Amino acid sequence: MKRISNKEKIAWIVKVSMLSAVAVVLMLLEFPIPFIAPSFYELDISEVPVLLGAFALSPVAGIVIETIKVLLNLLINGTITAGVGEIANWVMGIVFIFPTSLIYHKNKCKKNAVLGLICGSSLMVILGGLVNAYILIPAYGKALEMPLDAFVKMGASIHSSIDSIPKMMLLCVVPFNILKALIVSTITMLIYKRISPIIKFSGGQK
Repeated sequence: MKRISNKEKIAWIVKVSMLSAVAVVLMLLEFPIPFIAPSFYELDISEVPVLLGAFALSPVAGIVIETIKVLLNLLINGTITAGVGEIANWVMGIVFIFPTSLIYHKNKCKKNAVLGLICGSSLMVILGGLVNAYILIPAYGKALEMPLDAFVKMGASIHSSIDSIPKMMLLCVVPFNILKALIVSTITMLIYKRISPIIKFSGGQK
């Protein structure tokens, strides 16, 4: 096993810290997609620097960056769900990032990067629907003292056929997360080769 020098450790910490900072800034630039989902669902591309770090450094680095991003965002913005929303956000981020980067690191090539992104995106979309239906929406409702029917009505304003939380997940949240995964994946694939030499831990990494 290769011994990691103190200089390499410091370089790793610096790069993880910088990527985390960029991720936090991007997370603050979130915006709603009102024609797809209710306005309290806001899209951001903060997973891009997390993916870049996970690809260039390691899946573990991706987890660390994702964790720092969520914790810093919690400190900056606070929470209205007693931390439930932030925990769910972290879990979904890990579900997206970890399998994606793990597949890529098995054999670092474009094919594996695409395969990883497809697998990670699929898992995030499926888990996102379940987490929203059974954890986030009930938590938001409790925190804001809103009945679940109020959320159903928000969804119905976009798709008139929505008459339940599960149907809202299927017609609003799933398409929203698919769009997010597509945008994040596309940006990552377009810029990774240009950015990775700067991020990479050592010249020996591909």
